[in-house]
Amino acid sequence: MTNSKTPKKENAAALSGDASMLQDFFIDELKDIYWAEKHLVKVLPKMGKAATTQELKDAINDHLEVTKTHVSRLEDVFELMNKTPQAKKCEAMAGITKEGDDIVSDTEKGSITRDVGIILAAQKAEHYEISTYGGLTTLAKTLNLQKVADILYKTLQEEKQTDETLTQIAENNINVEAAQEVE
Repeated sequence: MTNSKTPKKENAAALSGDASMLQDFFIDELKDIYWAEKHLVKVLPKMGKAATTQELKDAINDHLEVTKTHVSRLEDVFELMNKTPQAKKCEAMAGITKEGDDIVSDTEKGSITRDVGIILAAQKAEHYEISTYGGLTTLAKTLNLQKVADILYKTLQEEKQTDETLTQIAENNINVEAAQEVE
């Protein structure tokens, strides 16, 4: 949990035993992104270690700490929904991170081109998270779960900021330096 207070249960009538199909879908998608965030906590340190420039290493390590907060927030959301936090394998994130591993394997250690690839892979993950948190925020509002929507929206904004940071790193120097690398 992100704070010492226990979140108050939200919308008890909507969360009674008679869950709608939409609410069931919403919870299933929460399980999916919960797995994705927990998986990123495991993957990000490897990506940071593989990065060449200190700026990218720092950005990845900073986002690792933010991602740990996202996991905790999702646990708060589950509690608000009277559900036990449960992860369901996110095939999309598993594929995106596998592709990131392949990029690291296919690029030369210590090259700026590797950093370009890591940024690209990281942005693919961020864009998946942005679309997921955006959709979940909207669904939470539809289900009258405003506290849940507020939590998810905060995470959505942080994912967007990470994507912007990665773009700035790429545009400020890495892409130009990589364009000058030769085999």
